[in-house]
Amino acid sequence: MKQVVQNYKSGELALLDVPVPGCKPGGVLVRSAYSLISTGTELMKVSEAGMSMVGKARSRPDQVAKVVQSVATNGVPATYRKVMGKLDSYTPLGYSLCGVVEEVGSGVDDVKVGDLVACAGNEHALHAELNWVPKNLYTPVPDGLAPRHAAFGTVGSIAMQGVRQGEPQLGEVALVIGLGLIGQLVVQLLAASGVRVVGVDPDPARCELAERTGAAACGDPASAAVEAAVAELTGGHGVDQVYLAAGGGSNQPVELAARLCRDRGRVVDIGKCRLDLPWNAYYEKELDVRFSRSYGPGRYDPSYELEGRDYPIGYVRWTERRNLACFLDLLARGSVDVEPLVSHIADFDDAVETYQRLESGDLKAVAVLFRYPEHAGEAVAPAVAVPAVKRPGGTVSTPARAAKTPVRLAFVGAGNYATSMLLPHLAQREGVELSTVVTTTALSGANAQRKFGFAEATTDLDAVLGDKSIDAVFVVTRHSSHAELTRRALIAGKTVFVEKPLALTEDELAGVLTAVEESGNDRLQVGFNRRFAPLLQEARERFGARTGPANLRYLVNAGRLQHGSWYLRQGTEGSRFVGEGGHFIDTASWLLGADPVSVYSVATSGNEDLQIVLRYPDGSTATISYVTTGAPSFPKETLDLVADGKVLRLDDFVRASVYGRKRWVSSRLPKTRDKGQNAELAAFVKAVRTGGPMPVRLESLVATTAATLAVQAGLAGGAPVTLASAR
Repeated sequence: MKQVVQNYKSGELALLDVPVPGCKPGGVLVRSAYSLISTGTELMKVSEAGMSMVGKARSRPDQVAKVVQSVATNGVPATYRKVMGKLDSYTPLGYSLCGVVEEVGSGVDDVKVGDLVACAGNEHALHAELNWVPKNLYTPVPDGLAPRHAAFGTVGSIAMQGVRQGEPQLGEVALVIGLGLIGQLVVQLLAASGVRVVGVDPDPARCELAERTGAAACGDPASAAVEAAVAELTGGHGVDQVYLAAGGGSNQPVELAARLCRDRGRVVDIGKCRLDLPWNAYYEKELDVRFSRSYGPGRYDPSYELEGRDYPIGYVRWTERRNLACFLDLLARGSVDVEPLVSHIADFDDAVETYQRLESGDLKAVAVLFRYPEHAGEAVAPAVAVPAVKRPGGTVSTPARAAKTPVRLAFVGAGNYATSMLLPHLAQREGVELSTVVTTTALSGANAQRKFGFAEATTDLDAVLGDKSIDAVFVVTRHSSHAELTRRALIAGKTVFVEKPLALTEDELAGVLTAVEESGNDRLQVGFNRRFAPLLQEARERFGARTGPANLRYLVNAGRLQHGSWYLRQGTEGSRFVGEGGHFIDTASWLLGADPVSVYSVATSGNEDLQIVLRYPDGSTATISYVTTGAPSFPKETLDLVADGKVLRLDDFVRASVYGRKRWVSSRLPKTRDKGQNAELAAFVKAVRTGGPMPVRLESLVATTAATLAVQAGLAGGAPVTLASAR
């Protein structure tokens, strides 16, 4: 197997082939999925290894003292040989990872082979393909937590132990000095505890990141803005706690802590910074200085870490392992979000180059992960199958008989969307007869009949499906019923228009395709209307053909749902994105002229705001930002398509423009935002009337639905999801 090692004498970094560790009793053998580089601790070690012998001695006076003692005891020659032998050896790097249990040692009964675990320890959670990890240094990963996020477990535990030492209480104010990886996590943990946080760091990017993830204010340690923020938040009294998460040789952090802390406040040292305490400042305020020892109780105790002897919970509530499990739980529940901290993910084979780039400053990062060749993300987020469309007689759509005029339509469902966006267009269309409306309540059917002129209102779906005079059925019901109603209507031989989504699960999608195969009826349209919008169609025509891959960005400012909306019933109606995300995926695929081959998705805490990246066969990509936390006054949908030296821009179906050799801008502002419903319905009615091809290929509808479902699978697994054709 391969492992990252360093020669402390020469500073050499290497990816070394080493023997696979044995699985000893009291622990498990873990195959790494992701391991995390501690950009503070590990880079300090890497930097020290590159120093001269004098530099090494100055950086580690504790080790020099041991050498002096050895000289006094064993003499210079023996001590020299001992020190040089130790320096001229490979030492491991790493202490925080997530992986899959490959083998279970005797005496272990809380995990099994194949389980995903987070592991800790600078001797057991190394940057290596396989590690043996004792019982108290691993913990199972909660269901749904992405492996790359679980790899933060150890550094999260270090931050958590520091916060516990500060004993924060609701409503207090804390100062975090140093906004590296540990400092960023301390900020989030404090914010999750109901504490208002002021951050300090000379790097503006780190300050901005901390503010995005929970800090009330951040700034440079030399700026007056930090003192002003502390004064405002504390009424001039000073912060209740200070967390020293900085490194380096400056004494500025401890001096700043004394200046901004309140009388009898608490100062907790988590990092490794200089601690020349200014006696007067600390004495006059009677500041309580505390130290945080790594991951928590149990650290450095061989009987706990190596022999698996736990401390009774009644005496030691938060041990090393219990801190690790607690941090993972906070991640799984969205109380802490590490995704914004991930600056770079490198393949494990590029480990040496990654360290070199970090040390040189070429790669500036808060958190860097190594991704291993057979990582667990693939097991947690498998490929989503795109069911093949099987038609009797081949892959070509079976021509339908032309309908008599007028085309007779039935509606199943008469809710808000049907009555506001579909029926007004159909009621005014020549050659269309609104035959029957089917609802679960008699009154809603009667209202639809009165408003739009349906010949009949009923609650009997079977009667409609059995009525041979009805040419097409519209399914406009709650999401959970779409697939089953579509399946039944196809089997009954009807042409079907179903509002998105077509299905909420892969099984539902497969069921619809089975109905197509068994009935020979592939006459199906899903309500993806945006591709029919006149403004977008004209812009696409003006953009013209392309020769190279394209980049598409689609910002959807969805806004928050009102309390009580049935969209919030994810247990029965699916997620909000599954409900309407197909609109945006379909639009992207139509503009790019292909179906996606993979989907990568990430979310903010609570899965409110999503980032979705779709990859297409020719190398094109589409990024959909689906956000609920934006300003209501900002347009809902903005889109940019870039390729071949041209740019297409759509501004919320109000204005469109194309930039290239010549510039085109839509001539006037429309009275309303036409998102294509009327044109879509016209194309559907024409297909029903003439028996011609459906407006959108069934294969495209299936691919879009599968891609929408893959978004949720990607959020659960934390890795790109391949859209694999099921043949």
